[in-house]
Amino acid sequence: MTTQPRPVYVIGAGPGGLAAAAALRARGVRAVVVEKSDAVGASWRRHYDRLHLHTTRRLSALPGLAMPRRFGRWVARDNVVRYLEKYAEFHELELVTGVEVTRIEQAPDGDGWILHASGGRELTAGAVVVATGFNHTPALPDWPGRDTYGGRLLHAADYCEPAPYAGQDVLVVGVGNTGAEIAVDLAEGGAARVRLAVRTAPHIVRRSTAGWPAQRTGILVRRLPVPLVDRLGALVARASVPDLSAYGLPRPSSGLYSGVRQGAIPVQDVGLIDAVRRGQVEPVAAVESFEGGEVVLADGTRIAPDAVIAATGYRRALEGLVGHLDGVLDERGRPRTHGARTPAQAPGLYFTGFSNPISGMFREMALDAEKIAKAVARSLRTRS
Repeated sequence: MTTQPRPVYVIGAGPGGLAAAAALRARGVRAVVVEKSDAVGASWRRHYDRLHLHTTRRLSALPGLAMPRRFGRWVARDNVVRYLEKYAEFHELELVTGVEVTRIEQAPDGDGWILHASGGRELTAGAVVVATGFNHTPALPDWPGRDTYGGRLLHAADYCEPAPYAGQDVLVVGVGNTGAEIAVDLAEGGAARVRLAVRTAPHIVRRSTAGWPAQRTGILVRRLPVPLVDRLGALVARASVPDLSAYGLPRPSSGLYSGVRQGAIPVQDVGLIDAVRRGQVEPVAAVESFEGGEVVLADGTRIAPDAVIAATGYRRALEGLVGHLDGVLDERGRPRTHGARTPAQAPGLYFTGFSNPISGMFREMALDAEKIAKAVARSLRTRS
């Protein structure tokens, strides 16, 4: 390790942050990972019990350490956590837990960064990698009547397992991968009735077809023209996914890859298709508002479920950290750059893990880590 008066600080000890730190260390660059929780992989520890990676084990490994074969093809949540713990240990990463970085500012001399952290700490960095995570802060829509709703309403981030909902009527809001999987989990776990509120019909893809994972297809088509991929996706969907229009889940009118480019990730089927066809999961209209103890749907239907689970996504929550830096975030609060690219007005500030590509988030974070490490090492050589 080279002796550096100002190390590279990596904010966040999830897969993106750990991968970046390991890649930097492999190039002789001192990297210090700062994590606000007390352990690595904090967001993975909070996910629901049923969760597995939707990407294959081989294509989800981070730089320098393969995932064990005993984890199986689709790695379970608990094994992802075990892997991240082993990864930090194997690479001997310099990890500081229980410290939250709240604001990043450029150093007064314009060379490097000052990190303001909990406890009044000020950390001086030669460069900064922000890896605070795609699923940072639960986002709950501001539905009319939400604050006075008399029923039970929770975000999917607070859902763990179906046992507490056995025999109950549950409404799941949102038909992304999380909402779809929670709905199936509830149906298989003994809920008396499971409804799935859908605003926009999703693209549903098989996680694997004849042994070929959807992730590999996502990797192959990433560089192809969007209209071509849309046409190919429509053909594959008609051949492999049944039409669920009669059950209230029609095929989407927009193209699959056009949706991906706008941030809409296809739903990988882990039982939703069969659950809908068997009537275990009932697609219904989107939630419009809450009135007293009732939920009002977009088609005017009023229902009174025992519980409402909102799988309505997360915010990146980067505004307090870097929102004051010109040109760093776009109008939706997302980083304008990622990987080896840094903002023109903020050289030395890197972002990883803030996209959800069809080629697999773990895979892309691993690639980003290598690119970031190469760029940082080159920048340090140039300075010296």
